[in-house]
Amino acid sequence: MDVEELKELSSSIVESVSSVYIGNDNVIMKTLTAALVNGNVLFEDHPGLGKTLLAKAFSRVLGLDYRRVQFTPDLLPADILGTKVWRQNLGAFELVKGPIFTNVLLADEINRAPPKTQSALLEAMEEKQVTIEGETLKLEKPFFVIATQNPIEYEGTYPLPEAQLDRFLLRLSVGYPETLEDEIAILEARIKWKKDDPTADLRPVIDRGTFLRMQEIVENSVYVSRPVVKYIAELVRNARMDDRVEAGPSPRGALALLKASKANAALEGRDFVIPDDVKRFAVDALAHRIVIKAEYSFEGISGRNVVKRALHNTPVPKENESEE
Repeated sequence: MDVEELKELSSSIVESVSSVYIGNDNVIMKTLTAALVNGNVLFEDHPGLGKTLLAKAFSRVLGLDYRRVQFTPDLLPADILGTKVWRQNLGAFELVKGPIFTNVLLADEINRAPPKTQSALLEAMEEKQVTIEGETLKLEKPFFVIATQNPIEYEGTYPLPEAQLDRFLLRLSVGYPETLEDEIAILEARIKWKKDDPTADLRPVIDRGTFLRMQEIVENSVYVSRPVVKYIAELVRNARMDDRVEAGPSPRGALALLKASKANAALEGRDFVIPDDVKRFAVDALAHRIVIKAEYSFEGISGRNVVKRALHNTPVPKENESEE
């Protein structure tokens, strides 16, 4: 497989998902970008905008095993990870694996569970492994989490800890339909499907082996020049040193932006990263990793504002800039 074939397969994936998710193809493409680098994605938006539908459709089209966990206030970590159960007939403890043992975990309404339960995902999201009663188990490749959450202003929600937010490669927003035509298309599609959940009729476009090869292409065949690496580092530092910021993006944020940029280059049929790849994902990869000082937060300043200022203030490397 080469980059050009990866681009063609990706177009087929996006087309298949968009057959049931009527809306913004850009959101589908960004979700695929994250998946190609085993990156976790957090969808944050108001209820009823298709976050869960998009996540389910995406999982099915990739041909990967997936499980769904509905997060609720009484959900326990063992309900996600699993536990060891004493089997009288065997005279020993037996490991009963939880839904996290899959390729794609759909964590629906993740912020309806308390922080203790949310933190059960931390090790899996970063290290692709889980520890159950002292035993560490590797998760099968690929593994990533697609999570949805309602805005924290909604009743019955718990804000995600900063450590958890930092483990999401991207935070995306689905948004309301952009045009009247999109709104009409959603209603007409529902009439045609004759069901509320059309994802059951989707067929995989690729299989697990093909997806793993696509991931290898992104990891091993996409070149990043030193000027682009420097651009990413300067961008992250400028966001971190903004006087409105209490805590800025960590090196993990810079790595997330690097990974997303490489995947975006491959999806566009290129084996090298350009500054536009970085610009496209800067807000999605960095904004949720920024904690704003209280006095500025009250004024409505957000991480998005900080990243946009950093983009404006960071010099973009020129095409002929030296690698030295």
